[in-house]
Amino acid sequence: MSAIAASMPLAKSKAGARLRRRFLLGRVLSYTALAIAVLLVLFPIYWMIITSLKLPREIYRVPALWPRTFTLDNYQKLLSDGQFLVAIRNSLIVSFTVTIISVIISSFAAYSMVRFRYRFRGFVGRLLLFAYLTPSSLLFIPLSIVMAQLRLGNSLFGLIMVYLTFSLPLSTWLLQGYFRGVPREVEEQGMIDGLTRLGVLFRIVLPLSAPGIAAVAIFTFTGAWNELLLALVLITSESQRTAPLALNYLITSDVLPWGPLMAGAVISSLPLMILYFVAQRFMVAGLADGSVKG
Repeated sequence: MSAIAASMPLAKSKAGARLRRRFLLGRVLSYTALAIAVLLVLFPIYWMIITSLKLPREIYRVPALWPRTFTLDNYQKLLSDGQFLVAIRNSLIVSFTVTIISVIISSFAAYSMVRFRYRFRGFVGRLLLFAYLTPSSLLFIPLSIVMAQLRLGNSLFGLIMVYLTFSLPLSTWLLQGYFRGVPREVEEQGMIDGLTRLGVLFRIVLPLSAPGIAAVAIFTFTGAWNELLLALVLITSESQRTAPLALNYLITSDVLPWGPLMAGAVISSLPLMILYFVAQRFMVAGLADGSVKG
């Protein structure tokens, strides 16, 4: 008995040592995987910035992780005629307008589908999802014909209308998940206190769903900012080009001016980086709420 009793603390210490080793190994593997993921995400951004600061002879030579000479010539070439700044302005106008209109309309649509009961409500919800899942590459020809018939081609207003056909279904579908998370009892209490249905929406539902609305707005803005195919089809005038379209037109034939291209990519990325940096708290909260409540 004494031998068994003496061996028990030794066994426990060995088991504890194994558990500690496994824990440390798990942490090392987790941090290694995290470091690799961060490297994969940040390296293209780093390469884009570094390339925009290189001389042409260094860009087309053997690739180097650090330029021998830093230069702003690529930015000067890109911004010298002012057309790229016009494209940035056009992208801001289109993206902000699409985001605001999409959030407003989809808020009403999502709330009606969550709280009201009417015929074909489920069918309408599935139709919205199918509309979002339809590839834009299948619709750009019909949309271009419709825009030409309405005489809205080659205009920012026409581009906004086209972008709304893709952003509204996604925004409505996402907001349904957030609105379902608002307790009905809170809305009923507000109506007992004298609020109308619109008052309940504006004073209770929307404030409680603010993180989700912020996440939907960021998704919508990002989609409108980065879109190229429809802009390439609908916009022909240089003064109406958006930022991705202006970058695309920097490529002439088979010549790729990597310096100005990377400089334009850096400038085009700044609004999105600023937006995500400012709204990251709402973005994380909105995604977490939507994953639980939807």
